[in-house]
Amino acid sequence: MAGPVSDDEDGMISGINVTPLVDVTLVLLIIFMVTAKIIVSQGMPMDLPKAASGEEMQTIFSVELTEDGRTFVDSTQVANDAVIGNLASEAQSKNPELRAVIRADQKVPHGRVIQVLDALKQAKLSKVAFAVDPKAGLQPAAAPSGQPAAPSPPPGQ
Repeated sequence: MAGPVSDDEDGMISGINVTPLVDVTLVLLIIFMVTAKIIVSQGMPMDLPKAASGEEMQTIFSVELTEDGRTFVDSTQVANDAVIGNLASEAQSKNPELRAVIRADQKVPHGRVIQVLDALKQAKLSKVAFAVDPKAGLQPAAAPSGQPAAPSPPPGQ
């Protein structure tokens, strides 16, 4: 038979046949995979009710920095960058899950963007993102006059 050979006189099995264990494990794995797909796909389509008095809850704190120095917070122009921290703290107290998005023109100085980012961090806003234009291709920025342009990567990379 396929059992282990034992020279022990007391009949003790000295080896373990792992093949049945692997077979059972693979069968259980297949069963779990099939049932997991069935459980996930059993979502019920619903037509959720509409409410006339429902309010849209703002979850994004938008900061826009323009090329000409203007600053907009949630599409409202503010006097300067110093008030961003106060507005962010106020919005954060109303909604602890608030997320900030900084939209800065390409020509806005890097230092100004960092100042706004620092103001948001001081206001305890930890979820900060930068808005980008997904349609624009990855183009190297033009080098300032008098400085050599950065070398372009070799083709195929």
